[in-house]
Amino acid sequence: METNQNIDNFLLGYSDNVFINSMKIRKLILETIPGIIETLDLSAKMISYGYGNKYSELLCVIIPSKKGVKIGFNNGAQLPDPKGMLKGSGKISRYIEIKSQEEIYSPELLEILVYSIDYYEKRKQEKNGVKK
Repeated sequence: METNQNIDNFLLGYSDNVFINSMKIRKLILETIPGIIETLDLSAKMISYGYGNKYSELLCVIIPSKKGVKIGFNNGAQLPDPKGMLKGSGKISRYIEIKSQEEIYSPELLEILVYSIDYYEKRKQEKNGVKK
């Protein structure tokens, strides 16, 4: 995993637990999603992951807080969630609140990351006129 001093410095402002869990989530995202672009958004206090700078190209975000860490998913309301991990009531986004390091490495979280990639690819193909 590439070191990003800005992200490290940003996360150092949180508790050790939030820092460690955020770094582990970051590593999981970077290793799971090929070609993903990582961006620190200081004003929103989150780290975003997408294939460009447009909101439509956003896949997920890491949202650290004093209480813990959440992983937010753009279009999370459209993703399959057989284990009921995704929370939130918005029309578009959903999040998973990480309560333990075991959750970071759970097959269910990995599955939702893969679903987010698949959904992005499907949207991209439909936008370009290619039906699956």
